[in-house]
Amino acid sequence: MDLHDMARAWLDQDPDPATRSELERLIETNDAELADCFAGRLHFGTAGLRGPLGPGPNRMNRVVVLQSAAGLARYLTEHFGPECSVVIGYDARHNSDVFAHDTASIMQGAGVRAFVLPRPLPTPVLAFAIRHLGASAGVMVTASHNPPQDNGYKVYLEDGCQIVPPVDEEIAAMIDSVASSMRVDELPRNDGWQTLDESIVHSYAGRAVEILGPDEMGRRADVVSVITPMHGVGGRLLEQLLTDAGFAPCVRVDAQFDPDPDFSTVAFPNPEEPGAMDLALATAERVRPDVIVANDPDADRCAIGIPTPGGDYRMLSGDEVGYALGWWASRRDSSRRTLAQSLVSGGMLKAIAASSTLDYQQTLTGFKWIGRIPTLRFGYEEALGYCVDPETVRDKDGITAALAVVDLIAELKADSRSILDLLDDLAREHGLYATRQVSLRVADLSTIRDIMESLRSQPPATVGKRAVETIVDLQKGTDLPPTDGLVLTLTGQGRIIVRPSGTEPKIKAYLQVVVQVGSSIDDARETAERQLDDLANDVGQWFSC
Repeated sequence: MDLHDMARAWLDQDPDPATRSELERLIETNDAELADCFAGRLHFGTAGLRGPLGPGPNRMNRVVVLQSAAGLARYLTEHFGPECSVVIGYDARHNSDVFAHDTASIMQGAGVRAFVLPRPLPTPVLAFAIRHLGASAGVMVTASHNPPQDNGYKVYLEDGCQIVPPVDEEIAAMIDSVASSMRVDELPRNDGWQTLDESIVHSYAGRAVEILGPDEMGRRADVVSVITPMHGVGGRLLEQLLTDAGFAPCVRVDAQFDPDPDFSTVAFPNPEEPGAMDLALATAERVRPDVIVANDPDADRCAIGIPTPGGDYRMLSGDEVGYALGWWASRRDSSRRTLAQSLVSGGMLKAIAASSTLDYQQTLTGFKWIGRIPTLRFGYEEALGYCVDPETVRDKDGITAALAVVDLIAELKADSRSILDLLDDLAREHGLYATRQVSLRVADLSTIRDIMESLRSQPPATVGKRAVETIVDLQKGTDLPPTDGLVLTLTGQGRIIVRPSGTEPKIKAYLQVVVQVGSSIDDARETAERQLDDLANDVGQWFSC
């Protein structure tokens, strides 16, 4: 079957007028783009599906979603039996509601009882609902902080964690079997799914406030937050919870507060991207809040901005927030004894755990690994992901993380201290762990493969004036499952980890230096920044070759 025959066969079963029209146009006018739409199948992995909207098997569309739902339904009925169930959530991206309802109808048609969240809601609400309702699985339709033309499909199992190997491979095989043997208009469907009411949101909200405990000293009423959901679905829920917990009325970044699938004020709806926080920082300069809180569009990540002694505002790094929340969690009364983080995150959490006589564990990147630790008290990854309530949400949760940070700021403010003071104290006690990320977004994924192969075949002897002491290839396996990445240990406690992104067309390098603090914390920070600059310059050359 040639390209045009494949396209016409796809066209014949596509239920979406928009992608049908686009495919007809491509058949007539653009063989190159048409070939890319049919260049294999969008990969289903541990992160589920993620890719640009459009026609064909290499794009996110209703045919791909229907096939994926049918494959997942086969997996669920085979592994969980005839009483299995699934909870389905969705954000406000283009077609998210359509994909969610398509999934529900396929599940019902396959004998899997389907529950759909009542409206576009944050991913953590879906992760909460799985365990709260005792469901066999969950599906979240979202592309998180990807560009507006993308959408995605995350899959969780009954433990509330995203899937890990070999489950992803087993589901992918069943999806392929469906796609190769049936047209989507032949799949049994049933529209008798149940749309959940607002009580599921109220249950999540009640638990989120509960983890903070009572505000016996009335400290929270003095803390003002500027909040932005980055055009996503977390704004109103976070605003409500800040009010319910007793904090001062928050200030919205109005231009970014309502859901907007085009993310019209930012190039990328990711708080880490250059320019994404400009409106929030400008709002903060005007109203002078105690904290800036930004969620990504599905609100599973949280970025924090704070006032500086000089009077302006700056964003904390993901590691800085992770260290502060790790300290916050270490002081809480809990039978759970493990602080955990991903391999690429900064190293201070291990020292915080040791000083608190808590256990520490390091995992591969992703909360699919962190959330599975049975004794987890707190976990984080430097890409703005934090789990502060693993008893109910075993995934990163930008809403509860935001509440915890703002509560910590209230506690510190009552003692005339700031979160920067806390971070300085931690640096004096454990050493200044300074981190930075260098990344390259590519148009061609082969660029990433070439860079990784070059580093493996011709490893550097020095980086940033430091000798490379060891290189560990994570693909060959360590005490962690094999993954594509390299760990370079440098003299003087330096470290670089290089890996491809699991969700975006990027290669990333995670830099760390450790500087002991003497008489001046400012001098230590300046030294660390110079050392990071040296490392970043050399890493930038790797990525430009």
